[in-house]
Amino acid sequence: MIVISLTGGIGSGKSEAAKQFKKLGVPVVDTDAIAHALTATGEPTLAEIGRTFGLEFLNADGTLNRAKLRAHILSDAKERLKLEALLHPAIHARAVKQLTANQNQLHPRYQVLVVPLFFENNRYQAITHKVLVIDCNEALQIERAMARSGLSEPEVKAMMAAQVSRETRRKLSDEVIENNGSVEELATKINELHKKLINTCIVNK
Repeated sequence: MIVISLTGGIGSGKSEAAKQFKKLGVPVVDTDAIAHALTATGEPTLAEIGRTFGLEFLNADGTLNRAKLRAHILSDAKERLKLEALLHPAIHARAVKQLTANQNQLHPRYQVLVVPLFFENNRYQAITHKVLVIDCNEALQIERAMARSGLSEPEVKAMMAAQVSRETRRKLSDEVIENNGSVEELATKINELHKKLINTCIVNK
């Protein structure tokens, strides 16, 4: 089964795009969801975060203080790389497992892998057949990210600065969907791409 890696900057609309693919019956593997699962209470990865960064990054109930850890790694690139070295191999392994489990599905003969940091993390290149970028202007990115997550504008801009530029994503992608409009407009574009994908040679190999 063909793997389409879906990526884009923070606030671009990756999650909504993934929802639209799911509505079309396309299997979706989301590395963000995997990351959250791996850092849930009782998971070995969460315990390792506590050992590596300190128990002050865990809440009183033992759950991960995501806001505090996020602020910490955004203020220190070395700490961000330390967290990525801890998380990314485990996320990749679970993503590959889920993708493999989907191989038995005959239709629509492709699946979507959501990887926010696709171009920043080369682990997924070898298993990707096409790269789809969801893109929007930066002002809208900031507005959406703040509304969705409660982050401040400086925090959103810091996260954007830690990612590759819009220009780089667009240049390296196979497909780009502009998402400067409504959810309905995005759904229409996803549906059009879906029709294209199920009829292209690469999907029918």
